[in-house]
Amino acid sequence: MKRRDFVKNTGLLLTSAALSGYPTTIFGKNKKGKVLILGAGLSGLSAAYLLTRSGYTVTLLEARSRAGGRVFTYSIQDNLTVELGAEWVGASHERILALCKELGLSLQEHRFKEEVFIHGSRRQLEFQANWTKKYENLLSAYRQMSEKEKQKLDSTDWWRYLVNNGIEEEDLLVKELLDSTDFGESIRFVSADMALGEYAESSPNNEMDFKVVGGNSKLIEAFVQKVGTENIKLEHIVTKVEQGKFGIKVTCANGNSFTADLAICTLPTYAISRIEWLPHLPEAKQKAIQALQYARIYKNQLLYSERFWQRENFAMVTDLLGHYFFHTTQKQNYVQGVLTSYSTGDKAMVLSSIPESARKTSLENDINTMLNANQKVQKYVGYYWGSDKFTQGAYAIYGKEQWYSIRPILKKSFGNVLFAGEHVADWQGFMEGAINTGEEAAQAILT
Repeated sequence: MKRRDFVKNTGLLLTSAALSGYPTTIFGKNKKGKVLILGAGLSGLSAAYLLTRSGYTVTLLEARSRAGGRVFTYSIQDNLTVELGAEWVGASHERILALCKELGLSLQEHRFKEEVFIHGSRRQLEFQANWTKKYENLLSAYRQMSEKEKQKLDSTDWWRYLVNNGIEEEDLLVKELLDSTDFGESIRFVSADMALGEYAESSPNNEMDFKVVGGNSKLIEAFVQKVGTENIKLEHIVTKVEQGKFGIKVTCANGNSFTADLAICTLPTYAISRIEWLPHLPEAKQKAIQALQYARIYKNQLLYSERFWQRENFAMVTDLLGHYFFHTTQKQNYVQGVLTSYSTGDKAMVLSSIPESARKTSLENDINTMLNANQKVQKYVGYYWGSDKFTQGAYAIYGKEQWYSIRPILKKSFGNVLFAGEHVADWQGFMEGAINTGEEAAQAILT
């Protein structure tokens, strides 16, 4: 089965909980019981939405002072919004598209025509003709690979795979800069199977197609309204999870505790690792939790008095510290506009070490250099996910030999606790993946 196939075939409800890797015998007997959900991000909220509609009593425990997790819309000027977290809804993301329609949310186009600024020169994004043809053949061949062949490919990193297949140095530099924005780190750290799976099975724009009108947090707000604010406990950092004949007891840092029949843990691995589990998590799961890395991403938003970059669909990948720039306020009816700097890996870490005033100046200079302009930033705001208190990264990165080894372990249930989140999703790294796994876990309880 191709990595994305089950998403297309299952729709809202899975016909069999076995498809998700969750057992049916333990959870099926707890009809209409109490369910605790750790985390009120998209995965937790989508699970809660499905369960509450089916009559379950659900309580979500969220460490932050807001619901949404890594979906984080920010009003930078009046109603002009930017995304400090998750940015895109893909054209192939069938579940989130259906949910937006169901919840009365509109989508707007959020596609870009990318250019390149490298070695001080601006040009169109294009590769040499011979490489373009060969690359298309490689993607086509991947679609025909067996699962065994993909697992073998998983032992090679994406950089090495490209080199071994004859990419020339300048094209390799562009691929490094461009593809690292998708994975959040250098392509030297990413499995070739993960990369080919991403590019062979995504939309023509690599799922950079839409965003929710008014900001992606509108989807969070709609879920919260459906689930009920009274069922979401904010600023509740989970510190202990106990299981026994009594069911499940979850204790939080503020001293509050909650009991239930079942739990769904949607937390990223860093947060999971900070919890005391009684009984202890299996050794294999503990090792998998420690093995998975998350992307260091810094999203910087720079507000200008006018959209001097001219194209609404402006985007540019660069070798500058700001890395990848795009116009995030396209389709928003304002004279002002915002350019986002999306830096990954070491660049993001370096930017995080610079005082805010110097960071703003550095990015302003990058923009003026690549656009041959002399514009001043009106307002600046940024967020570095690499040092986020609860995630220590933006989204999971599967390195060599990890997708087929540690992902199944991370997803496997433990007692009466199920696990979900973007890090165990087929659409890994996307909002769609978070929703898919949240609904899979909920459906395993409903089955």
